[in-house]
Amino acid sequence: MNMFASAGIVLATMVAVYVLIRVIRLSTELAMFGAAVGGALVAGFGFPSRHIAEGAATYLDINLIFVTATLFMNLLKESGGVAFVVRSILRRFHHNRALLLVLLTVLLLVPGALTGAGSVTVLVTGALVAVVLNAMGIPKHRAAALIFINAGLSAAAPPVSLWAMMTAAGVNMPYVGFFWPLMLPCLAGGLFTSFYLGWKGENANVMKALEELPVPPAGMSWWRVLLPFVVFGGFVFMGRQWPFSTPIVGLPLMFAAAAVISFLVSPVRLQVFRIARETVDQLLPLLATLTCAGILVEVMTLTGARGLLSLAVVTLPIWVVYASLFLVLPASEAVLMWGAAPVIGVPLVLLFNNRGLDPIIALAGMSIIWPLGDALPPTAIIGRLTVDVVGHKGTYGQFLRACLVPALFIIVVGTLMVVYSKKLGFLTGL
Repeated sequence: MNMFASAGIVLATMVAVYVLIRVIRLSTELAMFGAAVGGALVAGFGFPSRHIAEGAATYLDINLIFVTATLFMNLLKESGGVAFVVRSILRRFHHNRALLLVLLTVLLLVPGALTGAGSVTVLVTGALVAVVLNAMGIPKHRAAALIFINAGLSAAAPPVSLWAMMTAAGVNMPYVGFFWPLMLPCLAGGLFTSFYLGWKGENANVMKALEELPVPPAGMSWWRVLLPFVVFGGFVFMGRQWPFSTPIVGLPLMFAAAAVISFLVSPVRLQVFRIARETVDQLLPLLATLTCAGILVEVMTLTGARGLLSLAVVTLPIWVVYASLFLVLPASEAVLMWGAAPVIGVPLVLLFNNRGLDPIIALAGMSIIWPLGDALPPTAIIGRLTVDVVGHKGTYGQFLRACLVPALFIIVVGTLMVVYSKKLGFLTGL
């Protein structure tokens, strides 16, 4: 049997095991782990203990970023900082619908941009923003769509873009030069979504919203909210301004420092250990997904299945790849969640690089399309979480239809970024 046939059998086995485990309604993480073990057994490697251990540690640095960044955001929320910001924005700009939508969009983009997880955006700011959107006369299915799309874009936005980081790691490409290629389309997509879904409605009912929003503790002020971000930004600035004389701190330590500052300046006493425990519980599905994705990719590399998949993608006509991005990327996210980046993203980036496209711009374009799959079955974790947080009582299909036009806008922008990535290469040097 030649190597292509052998790798094909392994890949088919992995797919079959994955589908079987999902059919019996076990989690996506167990399905990826089972697929890895099944592939290794069929390939004749037995139970691949060493490769499981190595694969589990592949995304350890990204897991550390998620934990420290989400702890920082949760400390800020528990101290009353998020409620203070939402109430302040509503009081000051309730008479200007356009500016209010812009500020709410920025508020939705920040948590996911810092943590890399759209679920954090939904949990930290989603419920509070939903109260404001309701007071603006926006139906709940449209409010849920607005929050979901912005939450997905926040997860793709810099400085922590999970899909870009995982794919870049898979092709040994430094995670450098992604800031503006990710920031600009995320801002454009977020603003389009907010104005398309939120422009029609009544003037904001300030009193109704203020009654429903939590009241921040006495003593909370803008400097207490902004100081942790200033500390984080200071670390980033020093690393870029004096790269050869500044010690390499790393994003996890930067977020840990911001979390410490947030704890110290909080006007109320925070139960750090309880918040830390809840943070880990909140992130456990994401951490498990990344761990199992690392195992799956490691075993696919061991058995040759990854090489076969890469070869199949690289040999496709480029127009077929362009035309199928709108389907392949969201569908792979719906099935594999964040594991889609190393499994599907790596061969695509290799293809684009081989065709002379700019891999950074192309990967940034794909990264804004991937999160759309988080509303699609069989997983639909963030989509259903958003619907629950907003309190939408209608059908899930009603929510999906509200997402359709913003999703099409994002798909068009992302695809154009891939097609014209070479011409947009100047964004990496800004």
